[in-house]
Amino acid sequence: MTLRLSILDQSPIPAGGAPAEALIATLQLARSAECFGYHRFWVAEHHGAAGFAGTAPEIMVASLLENTRRLRIGSGGVLLPRYEPRKVAEVFGVLGALHPGRVDLGIGRAGGIARDFPRRFAEVIDLLGKPYQGYTPPTVWLLGAGSGSARLAGALGTSYAFAHFLSPQLSTAALDAFHGSSTLHVPTQSALAVRVVVADTEAKAQELTAGFLLWRSRKDLGHNEPFPSPATVRSHRWTAEEDARVGHSSRQLAAGTPHQVKAALIGLARAHQVDEIIVNTLTHDPIDRLRSYELLAEAFQLAPKA
Repeated sequence: MTLRLSILDQSPIPAGGAPAEALIATLQLARSAECFGYHRFWVAEHHGAAGFAGTAPEIMVASLLENTRRLRIGSGGVLLPRYEPRKVAEVFGVLGALHPGRVDLGIGRAGGIARDFPRRFAEVIDLLGKPYQGYTPPTVWLLGAGSGSARLAGALGTSYAFAHFLSPQLSTAALDAFHGSSTLHVPTQSALAVRVVVADTEAKAQELTAGFLLWRSRKDLGHNEPFPSPATVRSHRWTAEEDARVGHSSRQLAAGTPHQVKAALIGLARAHQVDEIIVNTLTHDPIDRLRSYELLAEAFQLAPKA
């Protein structure tokens, strides 16, 4: 099967590092992702998170567009309940005008009142559909982790990306709901966002995975921290509560050698009837993150766009 690979980057902050360094690492990663042959590159929005530096995806999107040439760039995503729909539409309309055909507006529903979200989302779509000032509208994606968001995307005719790395147990039902709910004869896309860890050897992949699992387990237990170093992971004495979280977090991961992860991603794509996987890798060292994406690109024999 032909499978597109894309990247969702969350600008992870390593223990001992600074948010500014994490943002610069994201910029450098996007340049490399374009050379590796990835299809699109999205940046996330988080607030008050010690482990993530990306608080303003629209600023990062603008910078990434200026520093790449062919890669699709977008938000994964803008947390719409925090903003006025008109402002979101205008910001991404301007980005679309400056970089036609390269901008994605991914929208999430976290950060506000859930019941008001469908109206606000529909308003953004309506505003982007008006050809005011000659702006080229971006491609709109709804990001979700459940069937409700999937049905909304289908009903409004937008593309849909499911966060497998948050709720893998709900992924099949959600994407089935999206594929079966569209009543509009418009072209849409669906994608599965999967957390991956790829390394040259299984031992290295296990080492990197241990760092993620420790961070995730502690986060789930209320510890808001940057990503631990390998030395910290090796010396850490796991509590029973942390151990109990490992099984759940492990199900969110596809980890191993390039061959192993490639097989896992192809299996997920077939099972969910998607032709695009958006991969997300979290490591303490940006070099390990870059290498993970490089190995995966090589395994899939990606090639840069001409």
